[in-house]
Amino acid sequence: MPASLLLIVILVLPFIGALIAAGLPRHARTSAAVLSWIVALISVTCLAVLWPRFQDGEVLKQQIDWLPSLGVNLIIRLDGLSWLFSALILGIGALVVLYARYYMSPKDPVPRFFSFLLAFMGAMQGVVLSGNLIQMVVFWELTSLFSFLLIGYWHQNAAARDGARMALSITATGGVALLVGMILIGRIAGSYELDAVVAARDVILADPLYPVALALILAAALTKSAQFPFHIWLPRAMAAPTPVSAYLHSATMVKAGVFLLMRFWPIFGETEMWYFIVGGAGLTTLLLGAWCAIFQHDLKGLLAYSTISHLGLICLLLGLGSDLGAIAAIFHTVNHATFKASLFMAAGIIDHEAGSRDMRKLSGLIRYMPITATLAMVAAAAMAGVPLLNGFLSKEMFLAEALASAQNKSLNQALPVLATLASAFSVLYSLRFIHNTFFGPPPTKLDRIPHEPPAWMRRPVEVLVALCLVVGVFPAVTVGPFLRSAAVSMLGFDLPYYSLSVWHGFNLPLLLGVIAMAGGIALYVVFGRALNANPRGGPWGMKRLNGGYLFERSMALLLRVSETVQSRLGTRRLQPQLRVIVLTALLAGGAAATTGFVIVWPEFRPPQPHNLAFAALWLVGGVCAVAAAWQAKYHRLAAVALMSGAGLASCLTFVWLSAPDLALTQLVVEVVTTVLLLLGLRWLPKRLEEINVPEREQRRARWRRRLDRLIAVAAGAGVAVLSWTVMVRPPVEGLSRFFVERAYSDAGGRNVVNVILVDFRAFDTFGEITVLGVVGLTVLALLRRFRPASDSLTQPMQKRVQDESDRLREGRTEGDTLKDTMMIPGVVMRWMFPFIILLAVHLFLRGHDLPGGGFAAGVALSIAFILQYMVSGARWVEERLAIRPILWIGVGLMLAALSGAGSWLFGHPFLTTYFQYTDLPLLGRVPLATAVLFDLGVVILVVGATVLILVALAHQSLRKARVDEAAAGAAAVESSEAGEPS
Repeated sequence: MPASLLLIVILVLPFIGALIAAGLPRHARTSAAVLSWIVALISVTCLAVLWPRFQDGEVLKQQIDWLPSLGVNLIIRLDGLSWLFSALILGIGALVVLYARYYMSPKDPVPRFFSFLLAFMGAMQGVVLSGNLIQMVVFWELTSLFSFLLIGYWHQNAAARDGARMALSITATGGVALLVGMILIGRIAGSYELDAVVAARDVILADPLYPVALALILAAALTKSAQFPFHIWLPRAMAAPTPVSAYLHSATMVKAGVFLLMRFWPIFGETEMWYFIVGGAGLTTLLLGAWCAIFQHDLKGLLAYSTISHLGLICLLLGLGSDLGAIAAIFHTVNHATFKASLFMAAGIIDHEAGSRDMRKLSGLIRYMPITATLAMVAAAAMAGVPLLNGFLSKEMFLAEALASAQNKSLNQALPVLATLASAFSVLYSLRFIHNTFFGPPPTKLDRIPHEPPAWMRRPVEVLVALCLVVGVFPAVTVGPFLRSAAVSMLGFDLPYYSLSVWHGFNLPLLLGVIAMAGGIALYVVFGRALNANPRGGPWGMKRLNGGYLFERSMALLLRVSETVQSRLGTRRLQPQLRVIVLTALLAGGAAATTGFVIVWPEFRPPQPHNLAFAALWLVGGVCAVAAAWQAKYHRLAAVALMSGAGLASCLTFVWLSAPDLALTQLVVEVVTTVLLLLGLRWLPKRLEEINVPEREQRRARWRRRLDRLIAVAAGAGVAVLSWTVMVRPPVEGLSRFFVERAYSDAGGRNVVNVILVDFRAFDTFGEITVLGVVGLTVLALLRRFRPASDSLTQPMQKRVQDESDRLREGRTEGDTLKDTMMIPGVVMRWMFPFIILLAVHLFLRGHDLPGGGFAAGVALSIAFILQYMVSGARWVEERLAIRPILWIGVGLMLAALSGAGSWLFGHPFLTTYFQYTDLPLLGRVPLATAVLFDLGVVILVVGATVLILVALAHQSLRKARVDEAAAGAAAVESSEAGEPS
């Protein structure tokens, strides 16, 4: 298989697996796990096949044109560094999938969990494989989104919701900073391609905007890798399921920030700004995380703060600006991922089988689960830096680099002491983890008797612990080639000398390691009992550092400010909001016209002869518009009908001006919007004159209406003048001629309007239908939370309403409320259903050459469905037609995307179309264009979104009608019981 195809498989396969897993049944736990395992295994195999290419520092690239005119292309780039990170993502991901199969409860929607996990795996792969800066930002933000879904998977838990919100708030803010920083770097370097940016190092460092770009990029890296002061989100994220913690917070998400620092190290690694920001944040985080970890009682809390500390160690090594420090950072990144993932899994096993993670309740577990205890002790020893384990090797390299840096820079004089202190703290909390959990008397405060987990649940921990041992004993053979390949990708072939031997003789780094080991043991002997007795579970006097105190205070302050602003400026009524929007647009247009930015008055042209029929048409349309505004005060149904008259005048105007496509689209949209307004009339509030309102309020309302009339007249006049100006000015040659001349030769269509929508500007259309789908889903979500007015009834009345509603439901169908208002018999509308479908198909098939197209066909098809709802009722339609509008939205968007992505297979940019003449039986020689598939996706999505909105409104209107009828019936019953005439 070609290497380029393997790269695409590695990147795309996790997303495909996520989509498949999302469609599995709720309780298909095993099927989802097997699917995820197969996806991870295939990806790992493809990655392993590519490994021999990187032994000599080769870089594999696969470029897919996206927006070549703007220099934005999809570039999949794999070198030694990205190969190593990809191996961590996929390898540990495969182990987490196996572990999660036994950890997750069958009562949970486990396929959704695996869908989120695979999507996150794909997003992380996108970050490390991106060869384009903007592409990297997109995948970076996807990691924040999918981590939010994973952390908040148990959304019924308030702690999970809060942790997910905090993680998304902090990391997504860093993502925005990263986007701005990448744009600046790309503008300075003249390219967004990673290789070109690295080659432009001198140009970037000489630019005056480089400090701003660097600060923004470092803000993103520090937020994602939980560095001080952004470390607060990581402990709160421990409310996620343990497989999430083992994957996101040891090998993937927190390592995305580290990977970003390594990617930009060749450019900024030796600058003073990098040294102070990255080195300072790393040193502070190293000490702070280790200090906080000492006081934790929760196993995952201890591991979370130790993760923060080790991430600080890696950032400190990168911030020192030396080549050996960068190599040590790469090495410790791999080591930390292995022992920390195994420790998180062991903590999850203890919680799963013992029912608690509180070390004050856990003791003597080695008697009940000896294998798990042995595995956890070995992993904790690796975290503490015990010899013959992988953590010892990278810790020794860290201490050696701390000593070397102290000789080069004056600010690093205290670094060896601080590094030794942090190492002693790591020994202390690792020893506390081992001793409090596995040794001592048998536990007496647990709700169950601990026992070993299923064998396959323990296998991932065994594999990772075995790697800790093998790498610790044979580092040069096991991890040496991979470390060298990654170092070459980051530093070039001229690498400094470094040794991966287990024994380097008696030297100063070894002495510091021994001091740290002895100091950690001594600290635990002296303070261990006091740590266990601390009831707060946090460092003494440091409450504000243990997981989000400042964040919560900041969020509370922002909430108070927003509530104040909303109370002063906001309103729950739609009319004032529309007033502000229209007035703002009017003022902006007036300012542009008066300051000369827009030339409003056209050049003088001789008066043209006018057509009285056209003038009469617009006179009728204007009368309808004014009458609709007037009738809205008295009769809203009449206002809706008059608005339709004004819309029909617009349709005829488009026909008059030789724009049949616009006329057809306007006509079908008028039908849909009229139905939409009819369904929404029930929810409009009563006018002030219809309810008991003081005269003063009515006078204020009359003045507001007068102001609204003035704004409406001014805005309408402004739009009229602008439209007249555009129509009477001489046409601009060039742009329209380009589309007219190339519509048939380049896209195979004679309908220029449709060709522009599905070919020349197809990317704009793709964005518009995406927005339409989002709007449909948003309307559904809002209406699901909305309840009829019965919620405000008293409890006894609610009981009577329910009884009356049940009685009505027995005698009336769900569609009777609207059916009673229909002037046309339902059987006629059912007969028209297939003819409307044929009309929609006709509009779709002719759209590429004649007036029609996907949007008009989709709206026409949705009219057919909504009419059946109106005349037959929702129950009748849904039982016979089985409409699933949400599925239609997804299928339509996917089909449009796949039809555009298909051009990549032939080396063309996204949404590039192709057409040719083909001989078909009975039809002869006909043109076939791939744009038809894109247009079909538009049809399906438009139908799904439109039907979803209208059906949601229809259901709400029917529900309110039933409640109103039930309330009236209950009131009648109450009146008859009181002896009053109903």
